[in-house]
Amino acid sequence: MFVRRNIPWLWTLYYCWPSLTYFLLVAVVVHFFREQLLYVGLLIPKEPVTITATALAIFLGFKNGQAYDRWWEARKIWGLAVNYSRAWARQVLTLMSCPESEKAELREMQEELIRRHAAFVYAMRIYLRTTKSYPQEVTTRKELVVMRNDYSECHRLLEQQEFESFISADHPPEYLLRRQGETLREARDKGWISEYALIHLDQTLVEFNNVQGRAERIKKTPFPRPYSFFQRVIVLVLGTLMPLSFEREMGWIMIPMSFMVSFVFLALDLIGSRIEDPFENRADDVPMSAISRTIERNLFEALGHDDLPPSIEPQHGILL
Repeated sequence: MFVRRNIPWLWTLYYCWPSLTYFLLVAVVVHFFREQLLYVGLLIPKEPVTITATALAIFLGFKNGQAYDRWWEARKIWGLAVNYSRAWARQVLTLMSCPESEKAELREMQEELIRRHAAFVYAMRIYLRTTKSYPQEVTTRKELVVMRNDYSECHRLLEQQEFESFISADHPPEYLLRRQGETLREARDKGWISEYALIHLDQTLVEFNNVQGRAERIKKTPFPRPYSFFQRVIVLVLGTLMPLSFEREMGWIMIPMSFMVSFVFLALDLIGSRIEDPFENRADDVPMSAISRTIERNLFEALGHDDLPPSIEPQHGILL
C-alpha cells in the first residue's frame, strides 16, 4: 500500500513502459509517413476517436470503482482480524480461571492459545500471498518491493511438534484453528472454563473462520474478465487510432499530445488491474505484513510482555 503522497515517475514507467513505447512509436511513424497514410486513406476523422475516448473514460471509471471496492473489502476483512484478535486475547485472559494450585498450568495454556493465534494470523497472511490465484495484471518483471512469505515465520510461535504438523497440513491456518478448539475443550474438561464462556470463545474462533473465508473468496475469485480484457483492448486500439485522427490538424504536436492522452488511459487501466487483486505481495496490496505485526504486538502486550517485536515501517513509501 502506497503511503507516500507522490509516486516516483520511474516506478510508473517501470510497469507500463512497453505499452508507452508502442504508443510513442505509432505516433512517430504516423507523423513521418503522413503523406503515404493520407494517400491510402488511413488518416481518419477525429469524431469516432473522441466518442470512443468518452465511452472508455466512463468504462474505466466504473471498473476502477469496482476494483477499489474489492481492495477496500479486503482491508475491512483485515480490520476485523485486528478487532477479533484483541477480543480473543481479552477473553482468553479473563474468562478462564482455576484453583491457586493450578495457576501456573493455566497461565501456560493461556500463553499457548495467544501465541498460537499470532501464528494463525501470520499463517493466514502467508496462505493468501502464496496460494494460486488468477490475477489480471501478470508481469514477468520483478516487483520493486516485496515481503518474505514463508511458513517458517510461524516457527518461533509454535512448539516443534506442533509446527511440524502445521507445516505439513493442506491448509495450515485451518489446522491452527482446530488446535485452538482442542485446547479449549481440554480447558473445559479441566474445569477452567464454563460452558457459557466456552460458547463465547468458540464463537470468536468461528469469526476467524469467517475472516479467513472472506479473504479466500477475494483471492480465488478473479474480477470478471470481460471488464479487464476488453478495457485493455480498447485502450490499445484508442492509442493506435489517436495519431491517425489528430495528425492532419495538429502536425508534429500530435506526438506528445497523443502520447499524454494514451498514458492517462493506460495508467487508469493499470491502477484498476492491480488493486483488484489485493493479496499478491505487490506495492498496491493491503498491508497484511504490517497488520499481522500489529496484531502480534497487541497479543503479547496483553500477555504482559515488554520485549514487543518492532512495528513494520514503510519501505520507499510502501507499507506491505
